[in-house]
Amino acid sequence: MVKKENIEKDNPEKEQSVKEQQEKDAQHAKKHRKTDAKSADSAKKTHDEEIEKLKHEMKEKEEKINELQDKYLRLSAEFDNYRKRTLKEKSELIRTAGEEILKKILPVVDNFERGLKAMEQSQDLASLKEGVMLIYNHFRDFLQQQGIKEISTMNEPLNIDLHEAITTVPAPSEELKGKIVDVIEKGYTLHDKVIRYSKVVIGE
Repeated sequence: MVKKENIEKDNPEKEQSVKEQQEKDAQHAKKHRKTDAKSADSAKKTHDEEIEKLKHEMKEKEEKINELQDKYLRLSAEFDNYRKRTLKEKSELIRTAGEEILKKILPVVDNFERGLKAMEQSQDLASLKEGVMLIYNHFRDFLQQQGIKEISTMNEPLNIDLHEAITTVPAPSEELKGKIVDVIEKGYTLHDKVIRYSKVVIGE
């Protein structure tokens, strides 16, 4: 009977202990819920910050792309203008160069006209010949000023880079075998570039 009363007497203490433990557990759970909520808020904040950071980076990249595209369009337009200007200048240079050459030929034409007029009025063949030679020398000087040179031919060995053999004839001497003995048509170079090959006859 005494034991039973003691047990019953102890029960309130046990109940109190259980209740305290439950309260502690409840507080602990509440604390955990607060921590979890705080962690969730922190994670959400971090996520939002990362999104904003990515948006900012994307905006910067878009601005950079737009800037590069604008530079490319400007450079493309400038290059197109440069190309058109260069073509125009080149065309103008070619036209002007041709004009300058023609202007320099005109005095030669004038001399020919004077010579023809003199031939009609003069019977002095020597003076006429001298006049023609003057015109010829004037014209040769003009060609040389333009960079045109006559290709050396007579008594030279055949050079296929300069000469075109038309035919062969018996060589007048042993030394002229395989060499040029006659010229059908003179050849010329312009600034060392062949513009007409010499048409020649080769001795054999």
